[in-house]
Amino acid sequence: MKKFTLLLFTLPLIAFSQSIKGTFSPSEDFTHAFLYQATPEGANYVNHGELDDKGNFEIPLDSTVAPGIYKIVYAVPPEENNFDFIYDGKETVAFNFSIDQGVEFTESEENKLWNSYLKSMDMVNQTISNYYTKDGKDKAGFKSIFKVLKDTQSAYEESANGKLVSAFIVANRPYIPTQYEDITTYSKNLKQHFLSQIDFSNYLLQSSSFLVDRVTGYVFNLVENPSNYTYKVLVDDVSKAISNDHLKIKTTLVEILWQRFVTMENHELANYITDTYLLDLANKSENKVLAETITSYKKTSVGTKAPNFEIASTQNTTSLHNLEGSDYYLLIFWSSGCGHCLNELPKVKELVADKTNLKVVAFGLEDEPTKWTEEIKKYPEFIHTVGLGKWDNPTVKTYGIAATPMYFLLSSSKIIMAKPYAYEDLEMVVKKL
Repeated sequence: MKKFTLLLFTLPLIAFSQSIKGTFSPSEDFTHAFLYQATPEGANYVNHGELDDKGNFEIPLDSTVAPGIYKIVYAVPPEENNFDFIYDGKETVAFNFSIDQGVEFTESEENKLWNSYLKSMDMVNQTISNYYTKDGKDKAGFKSIFKVLKDTQSAYEESANGKLVSAFIVANRPYIPTQYEDITTYSKNLKQHFLSQIDFSNYLLQSSSFLVDRVTGYVFNLVENPSNYTYKVLVDDVSKAISNDHLKIKTTLVEILWQRFVTMENHELANYITDTYLLDLANKSENKVLAETITSYKKTSVGTKAPNFEIASTQNTTSLHNLEGSDYYLLIFWSSGCGHCLNELPKVKELVADKTNLKVVAFGLEDEPTKWTEEIKKYPEFIHTVGLGKWDNPTVKTYGIAATPMYFLLSSSKIIMAKPYAYEDLEMVVKKL
């Protein structure tokens, strides 16, 4: 009996010999830590831990938790409030975290080595920056600095040999000149080398934020005050650096660049990426949702003519393009079942009340028209039309409507002038008319 009892107590300790644990500060700002396994396609939920009053948590790991890249999500939205780490299947991972200081690993040689490497490389890079800022002509100093860079990289690659972190340290291998270079030559070679060491087929790199950070850093951080022409060249460089053999990761990374330009409201670059790379990648990878999204964006970009649609009423039937008599048209996609819409439409009515040069075209997304028919009676000044089928309505898909209300300001010739995201943005736009 004693042996059997001992076995019962021992087995759980073996099964849960590793864990993920940490301390968040200030503790009152956090409640839970959610653990996800990262993959090239996204992240899979593993478990979560509730923080105690000191900000501590621990998530035990059993043998089914495979080595790889994992994420801790600590707040919402999750895509903005998380960090990656390496789990090798053998070590407990422990860390301290705060918003101001970020994450510091206290256990796990893999993660401590990566953090140490990044800090060391930052120090050497700062020395290089100081060298070129002061003079940049001392060849003996140049040789000494880059010897330190080479030795530092070599030492960390040796330390990482056989570890998962090796993939990251090798991918981050810096450009090291073999002879003296002035700042112009060094900067040019540094840029050319920036993506050359990366194995885009590596599963660990694909699962982490490394590739995203590297690619976005290349496009948005390497060149000061870039023009759209410069941006296009940088995007071209990224596309050339990633082989078409790696279709999924290439599609993902190019889509991220597209989304960044969309957020920047740089329609020219977003549509350049669509036309030159992303639509073809979406079709080859059979990503129909992405293909529809980027096509809709292009058709409804600022500066393009708004896609036409029929406007039917009890009096007559016309179309958006055939509307006349106003300098501007405010196109609103809304729904009678959308509480946010029902709150904003009265504000819109008041906002445009004295704008005699503007007409409102309200497109209702509805499954059936009963409630919509009653609701539109409150807005007799608006031009109304209904799109049955709601999200599946062809016009809704053409415009890429994913949420309501959504606004488009059109000129008299139906050219899209602005796409205000929120009512506050709409208010600013309309008041200028």
